[in-house]
Formats: sequence, C-alpha cells, structure tokens
Amino acid sequence: MSRIAVVLFNLGGPDSPDAIRPFLFNLFNDPAILTLPGPFRTLLAQFLSRRRTPAAREIYAKMGGSSPLLPNTEDQARALADLLAGNGDVQIFIAMRYWNPRADEAVQAIKAYGPDLVVLLPLYPQFSTTTTASSLREWFAVADRHGLDVPTRTVCCYPTLPGFINAYADLVIPAIREARQAGAVRVLLSAHGLPERVVRNGDPYQWQVEQSAAALAQAVRNRAPELGEVDWRVSYQSRATPEAWLKPDTEDEVKLAGAERRALVLLPIAFVSEHSETLVELDMEYAEVAAHAGVPRYVRVPTVKADEQFVAGLAELVRRMLVSDKPICSQFGNRLCPVGFSGCPNSRR
Repeated sequence: MSRIAVVLFNLGGPDSPDAIRPFLFNLFNDPAILTLPGPFRTLLAQFLSRRRTPAAREIYAKMGGSSPLLPNTEDQARALADLLAGNGDVQIFIAMRYWNPRADEAVQAIKAYGPDLVVLLPLYPQFSTTTTASSLREWFAVADRHGLDVPTRTVCCYPTLPGFINAYADLVIPAIREARQAGAVRVLLSAHGLPERVVRNGDPYQWQVEQSAAALAQAVRNRAPELGEVDWRVSYQSRATPEAWLKPDTEDEVKLAGAERRALVLLPIAFVSEHSETLVELDMEYAEVAAHAGVPRYVRVPTVKADEQFVAGLAELVRRMLVSDKPICSQFGNRLCPVGFSGCPNSRR
C-alpha cells in the first residue's frame, strides 16, 4: 500500500502573546513581503515587528491572546484524513509559513513517516506569489536541507473549485435572506489586499479572486433563484504599507453602503479559516464602521473551515495529484490563468 504525505500550507498565527513579535518578524522578513536585500530586509523586519507588536497584542487580546488559525487547520486536516482513508496509507501534515508548526517540523515528521509521495496542498484558494509561492519556496528549501528526496506534487490553486464555491454559497444564501429584512442588499466579497506593483509584476491573485466571485454569484443564482438579482462586489482589506494597494478598499465600500442605505453581507472570499482579519477586522472594526456609516444591517459570513463540501473538494484535488505529475489548478487542465500572468507556477507550460 502506498504511503502518501499531504502537506497543508497556511499563514500561521501567534499561539500566545509572547509569540506575536517573532511571528511579525517572520512575516516581514519574508522576501515575498519585503523585497529588499537580505541584511536590509532583516533590519527593517526587526524595526517593523517591534513597532507593530503593541497594536497586534491588542488585536490578539480580543481573540483570547492567540490565533484560532491552527485549530481550524487541524480540524481540516482531520476531516481530510477521514475522506482519504480509502486512498492508501495517507497522513496529513501542517506547515505554517510564519509560526509553528513550520516547514522544518513538517519535513522532519515526513522523513520519519517515509512516504512514497508528497502532495503539497495550500489552503490559499487563490494563488499569489506572496502566499502560495512563498510557502512552496520555503518548503523546497527546507526539504532539500533535510534531504527529503521523495516525489512531490503540488496543487497550485483552486479559486473555482466546486466544493469551495458551493460551501460558501450555502453560507451566504441565508445571510442574504437575513440582510434583506433591512432592505436592499449588497454582498461584499472581501479579500486580503496586495500592493498594486505585485499584480503589475504578473501575480494572478486579483484575477483569481474575481473568478471566485463570479463562480460564487453564479452558484447562488443556481441554488436560490428566488433571491433575484444580488449586488455583488469585490473589495480588498488589510492594507499594510503606504504604497498603492488593490482597490476598492473594504472599509471604503462599507462606508459607501451606509451612504446608499444598503444592508451589507461581508464574505471573506480569500480565506478558509478564521483569524485576526476575520474575527477582529471584519467582525469588530468594520462592523463599527458600518454602524457609524448607517448601514441598516451588517451580516458577516463565516469562513468555510472544515465544511463537508469544501473538504471533499480538497480530497478530490489530492486524488487528482495521485495520478498526475504536474502542478494543477482547480480546472485540472494545463492552466487556469490567461497567458500574461508570469507569477503563475504554470506560466512556462
């Protein structure tokens, strides 16, 4: 029986107040985040992490002092293992990018397991050079350092994966119905932002977010035609530097909904787990903005977490990788992104 190691990648989050500063340092010291030469990046990462720790402590204090992202990921891992039990001896491992368990720990555990195949499965539905590519770059460097020489296959993205889209459709439909009690509704699909320069350099993230949005809108029309036309918009949150970031900004869109007296449904289209950007930024900060702006009703859709449809979609991606030696996206074809997105891992195919 084949032994298969599946690695779930995610951002990670501090598991205690003392972990906040080193977590932030790891984040800012990533060359995919700060594109500076090593020594300068490290110095700036030290400065930024030190300066931002007090505010971050306040944010995580609102969540009990730690991030729930790892527990969410562990739930997803257990559910995925159950669905893959009939596909050989399958074990699921977790590799967080900026906090424990890191790639180093996962690689060593996989070496001890001794698999015949490793499948890399990012929990980022939309590919970006700042998320999936960063995690993969670290993974292969660590695997090489530890001598993990095992056939490895990669799922690059799944922005329109039916399990992902249908899980969110089932969550957003009741939210739309609830919001409609207060009048006309706008569904705001909020994704983590990126500097515009990253997209100009060929990153397909924005395009893939838009594909997710279009697929979700169509799924809702198919499942709940009685809702009629729904006003769907994509926005971007969590701007972190002074440079130009993707627009429109989520906070600006919340204020606009208030000015137009529209009830608002917020759905975190680029996230599959709860963390500070959903539990604090969306649930608390933007909810307060909505109240001050006069939004008649503000409803936040939870992330898919270990939703049965979503995890079944992930399991299907893994099964596809068992018979394919090429990086694949949710279309299971040669390439999802149009030609021109040089950041796509399939750009040279």
